[in-house]
Amino acid sequence: MTDGPGVSPDVERLIEEIGRLRGQVSQLQARVEQLDELAHQDTLISLPNRRGFMRELERLIDRARRYDHGAAMLFVDLDGLKMINDTFGHRAGDEALIQVADMLAKGVRRSDVVARIGGDEFAVLLENATEQSAHETAARLEDLICGCEFTHDGDALPLSVAIGVGMIDGDDEPHAVMQRADEEMYRRKAAA
Repeated sequence: MTDGPGVSPDVERLIEEIGRLRGQVSQLQARVEQLDELAHQDTLISLPNRRGFMRELERLIDRARRYDHGAAMLFVDLDGLKMINDTFGHRAGDEALIQVADMLAKGVRRSDVVARIGGDEFAVLLENATEQSAHETAARLEDLICGCEFTHDGDALPLSVAIGVGMIDGDDEPHAVMQRADEEMYRRKAAA
């Protein structure tokens, strides 16, 4: 230790080391947040991926249980994407996916969650929804997508979807909700 009122060299080095370590911790926290976002976001579309969707579905089930209100999941299957990819290339297919994602996001409330859960599959979580309002939203989204005029390099490409509704209650498990919505989507597709 020094005899004067100043700070000893050991204390100065310790303060510098603490500052350096705080900077590293801050950088690591930012990187963890970035990796978490990458793990839960779709790489093509700025929407949650399946992992991010499952996290949101679990939260919605918890809120439905806690507040005893209705909620629903819409399982959205885009029809014709394979034909678009095979005929016009994957860039055209990617553009179709981006357009459908945009229509879905704009077609629901800001508080609802839209996610891409598979290649040509999307899901929508509707909070505070009745069975009637969920089916109305599904029908509105189907009309919106089927009525759009998607073009790629001047060629009109028809887009259509089948949407199944799965109602959510507080006793549900995420996979059971997804299964109910998926099964209804296939029933609707078979009836079309």
